Amino acid sequence: MSETALRATPDRSRTTPTAGEVPAGLAPARAPGSRVRIVIVGAGFGGLVAAQALAKAPVQVTVIDRRNYHLFQPLLYQVATAGLSPADIASPIRGILRHQANAEVIMARVTDVDRERREVLIDDGGRRIPYDYLIIAAGARHAYFGHDEWEAVAPGLKKIDDATAIRHRILVAFEKAETATDPEERRRLLTFVIVGGGPTGVEMAGAIAELAKKTLVKDFRTIDPASARVILVEGGPRVLTAFPEGLSAKARRSLEKLGVEVLTNTPVELCDAAGVVSAGKRIEARTILWAAGVQAAPVAKWLEAEKDRAGRVKVEPNLSVAGNPDIFVIGDCATVLQANGQPVPGVAPAAKQMGAYVARVIADRIAGKPMRAPFRYRNYGNFATIGRHAAVADFGWIRLSGYLAWLLWGAAHIYFLIGFRNRLAVMLDWMWAYVTYQRGVRLITGAGSDS
Repeated sequence: MSETALRATPDRSRTTPTAGEVPAGLAPARAPGSRVRIVIVGAGFGGLVAAQALAKAPVQVTVIDRRNYHLFQPLLYQVATAGLSPADIASPIRGILRHQANAEVIMARVTDVDRERREVLIDDGGRRIPYDYLIIAAGARHAYFGHDEWEAVAPGLKKIDDATAIRHRILVAFEKAETATDPEERRRLLTFVIVGGGPTGVEMAGAIAELAKKTLVKDFRTIDPASARVILVEGGPRVLTAFPEGLSAKARRSLEKLGVEVLTNTPVELCDAAGVVSAGKRIEARTILWAAGVQAAPVAKWLEAEKDRAGRVKVEPNLSVAGNPDIFVIGDCATVLQANGQPVPGVAPAAKQMGAYVARVIADRIAGKPMRAPFRYRNYGNFATIGRHAAVADFGWIRLSGYLAWLLWGAAHIYFLIGFRNRLAVMLDWMWAYVTYQRGVRLITGAGSDS
């Protein structure tokens, strides 16, 4: 789609509303003097930025999320591999918005949207939350490409519960291997398969390899943790397909230097409790982790909107839903085409830009200002870390790898963490791990899946 096709011409014949009003036909009737009601579904990157961007607008903001915390997902794999505590990468939503007088938080699960009555339905006794404008940033979950039964044996990584359950699986595998008497079972326990060669899969594989070969190497007496096999399985021709081929090749070499076995062009055909079948070959493993794809929340179903193969809503250039100019979909729930015809990537910076953009669109409408230009994603760089001193970074105009990319990756992630305490805690944990090769959160807690 061309840039010209993306740009819409403002309708200068429309009636310009006065400040504080919503354009005619875009909101239900309200009591005179009441504030415009904006409901935001999801307190991820996009939803939270949208809420904060409306702090000074003459509106009432309601944030609905099924959890009471905002999660920094890019570092979730470090919780799963005992590098960080969940509290290091999560902050209570109410704490983040505590100084924003026009914002309220509701902890609930959204079940549907009634567009005619302009209400959001939640699982709180059938309660309905009215809105004048609706921003949906509900995120995504794992996609198993028609094999949802694999989730029981190959968990994905999207929330804190996933991370702690995966940490449980990984650490218990070493403990069971220590006492196993059957050599074949011991080999299965010490084999870790990660399905999917995107950033999450690459980072997870590198972190597990470092955990086994550096952190745990002196902790056991019967087994040698360094002998653990870490296998990264990718159905495509290379890992990190969103990165240039040169950086992808460097990432692969870095993984292999850590001892990770990288299998490309090997789609997974079967997952069970004892391993996977990939490209016709059986790999025996007790720990299988899924990082191969995502499926958007059922937003398209709620809105009866057009969607892509991943369930993401196909939105208008201003991120609204076709035929519903008062409803916006952002982040992992939306598919947005750039000027070059490529979709905007499902990454945190893109979600934050969408959230800020939609907040400005709504604020402009309320103030009676002219229509904004279509959303334009600005790519400030893509990162992926492989392990100690190893990362790749693509800024478009320059591409980096190795130690410098690793430093930039760390700085960027610490910068985008919510709250000073989180930044300080993560920085101290990383410094300690760097000096000692130790990971301070090697605790086997919770029921997990192997209890």
